[in-house]
Amino acid sequence: MQENYLAKWLNNELSETELAEFKKSSEFASYQRLLEVSDTLKAPDFDAEEAWMALKNQRVLHSPKVVQLHPFRNFLKVAAAIAIIVVGSYFYLNSLNDTIVTQYAENKEVLLPDTSKVILNADSEISYSVKKWEDNRIISLEGEAFFKVAKGKRFTVATKDGIVTVYGTQFNVEHRRDFLEVTCFEGLVSVTFKGEETKLPAGTSFLAIKGKVLKATAPEANMPAWMNAESSFKSIPLKYVLDEFERQHNIKVKTENIDLEQLYTGTFSNTDKNLALQSISVPSRIKFKLEGNKVLFYVENAP
Repeated sequence: MQENYLAKWLNNELSETELAEFKKSSEFASYQRLLEVSDTLKAPDFDAEEAWMALKNQRVLHSPKVVQLHPFRNFLKVAAAIAIIVVGSYFYLNSLNDTIVTQYAENKEVLLPDTSKVILNADSEISYSVKKWEDNRIISLEGEAFFKVAKGKRFTVATKDGIVTVYGTQFNVEHRRDFLEVTCFEGLVSVTFKGEETKLPAGTSFLAIKGKVLKATAPEANMPAWMNAESSFKSIPLKYVLDEFERQHNIKVKTENIDLEQLYTGTFSNTDKNLALQSISVPSRIKFKLEGNKVLFYVENAP
């Protein structure tokens, strides 16, 4: 009842009878004081137009930039991107090669898909396609590896300087900086170098240094020396010998006043660095200083 009177009173809609009755109520005095105080309050000036412009500016400043694309063009771009990914993935997966790498002073044995074995010497790398092995029996080699081919199997070893075709055999291939040597220990291999083919029966070798084919000596054992933890050389320039020492012992080699083209014949240990240093320096008539993982080779009158 009082709530209805209050609303009508605020809107000046009470009849005289209702107003007289409302004034008699205990709440009327409080309502009257509130009304008097509210009349003295003044709201701050408000410009509706100015407020609306400020609100619009605020939204423009903070709203994200949206660039609309034609829906069909957008679809084509997405479809093209998906097609590229799918096609690229297909060719990538179908051309994917297995790559095996050895570090300095490390050997590693690898079993090929046809059960042939490859043993990698230090600082060497081979790669081949497992997925396409039956159709693409090619092994890429950088470094040195001994191959023991499964009976009746055949594949090709490719290096940057020559191609070795295998006819079921055991053989060793070394390809390093301007150096290519192939030794056949069992069976028959074919070496193609600069377009010319040379067939190697068991117990023969092929040697090319700096693009020139040289006379190679026959192997003295039924496997390469490095597989018995030794490195063996016959009339090989000293620089290749020192490179091999560095690979086998993981020791940085420096030289001073040394003829690196002088020929070396000998064998050094791949496990005993001190013995190896003596085996290289004595026949070459040079000195060495070993400090940690570095060694300096120098001639007699060098410091």
